[in-house]
Amino acid sequence: MFDCIVIGAGFAGAVTARELAERGNQKVLLVERRTHLGGNAYDCLDQAGVLIHQYGPHIFHTSNRQVFEYLSRFTSWRDYQHRVVASVQGRLMPVPFNLTSLELAFGSEAAARLSKKCIETYGAEKKVTILELRQSTDPELSALADYVYEHIFEYYTMKQWGTTPEEIDPNTTARVPVFLSRDDRYFQDPWQGIPADGYTALFERMLDHPNIEVRLGVPAETVLTLRDGAAELEGAAFTGAVIYTGAVDELFGCRFGRLPYRTLDFQFETLPVEWFQTHGTVNYTVDEAYTRITEFKYFSGQTLPDRTTIVKEYSRAYTGSTDETPYYAIINGANNALYEQYRALAGAYPRLRLLGRLAEYQYYNMDAIVARALTLADSLIK
Repeated sequence: MFDCIVIGAGFAGAVTARELAERGNQKVLLVERRTHLGGNAYDCLDQAGVLIHQYGPHIFHTSNRQVFEYLSRFTSWRDYQHRVVASVQGRLMPVPFNLTSLELAFGSEAAARLSKKCIETYGAEKKVTILELRQSTDPELSALADYVYEHIFEYYTMKQWGTTPEEIDPNTTARVPVFLSRDDRYFQDPWQGIPADGYTALFERMLDHPNIEVRLGVPAETVLTLRDGAAELEGAAFTGAVIYTGAVDELFGCRFGRLPYRTLDFQFETLPVEWFQTHGTVNYTVDEAYTRITEFKYFSGQTLPDRTTIVKEYSRAYTGSTDETPYYAIINGANNALYEQYRALAGAYPRLRLLGRLAEYQYYNMDAIVARALTLADSLIK
C-alpha cells in the first residue's frame, strides 16, 4: 500500500514526504508521535488568543534562495527582522554585541575611541571574534574581548549548557563575535520572516497531498519494526524507504545508553498589558535563572491592546522522561563516538535514512533541515 514511511512531522519529515509524494509519485505514510504537525516549530493560539510557539521561538531566516522559494509555495510571509537585546546589569544592549552595544556599555566617549580602533584594525561591517580581539597588542581591544566574554557569553553559556567556565570549549569562546556595525538585527540573511498564518498552517498545506497519509499521536514503534536488517510495517515485510527523523538512540531502544541532550522548561505567562518588553526576545546573560524571555506578539503582529503572552526559558539536562523534549545535542568526542555506534546500527538497514537534528545528533537551523530534506528526496527519487 505504501512506498515509503516517514517518521516525524517536523521540517525534515514533512518536506521529504511532500517531495516523495509529489515529485516521486510515491504513496507515503507519515507517522508522528505528537498529536500535532510541525515538530518543534508548531504554533497555536493560547487561551488569550495569542499565537504562541509552543516549543520556543522560531524565526525563519536563510541565505538559500531555493529553500525560501520552496517554503513560499505553502505560505506567504510576515516581514519580521529579529532583534535581540541582552539585559546586562539593568541595561538592554543589542546582541550580537555591536557598536550600539559598545556605546551603551562604555559611554559615548570611550565607545567612539574603541569603535575607531576596531574599524581601523578590522574594517567596518565586519564580525570580529573574541579570539581576534584578545590577540591584539592594544590592551583596550583585549579588554573589550574580556567584557563581551564576561557580560554576554560566560554566564549565559553556563546556564544554557550546564557547564562551569572551565568546561566551556575554548573553540566556542573564540568564535563569539563583535559586529562592527550598527545593524542590530540578530540575523543578516536576505530572506527572513514569520509564516503569515503561522508555522502549523504551513505544515498543513505542505502535507495536504493525496499521496500522503498522516497519522498523529502514533509512536513509531507501534507501526515500524526493525529486525535483522529488514523493516516491518504493522507486522508485514516492508521493502520501501524509511526516513527517520526522531532520536536515533530511541530507535534502537537506547541499547548503548542514552545520547545526552539539553532540554528546556517553558514558563508561559499571559499579562494584562499591551507590551511586556521592548523586543521580541530579551536574553538574561548575567542574572536570573532563565536564559531569555520571548514575547510572541512581536512575531505575529497581532493587535491585542489589553493582553500579551511571554515565555521564560530554563535550560537543564535531558533525562529521557516522556514529558521532556531533547533540544540541543551536546557535541563532544565521547558523545560523537556514542552516536557513531547507533549510526552503525542504522547502517545495517539499507533502506533506512536518518535525517534531522535528533537522527543525526547535530544542531541545524530550519533552513538547513529543509535543504537536507530536499537533497535526500532528490536522491531517493533518482
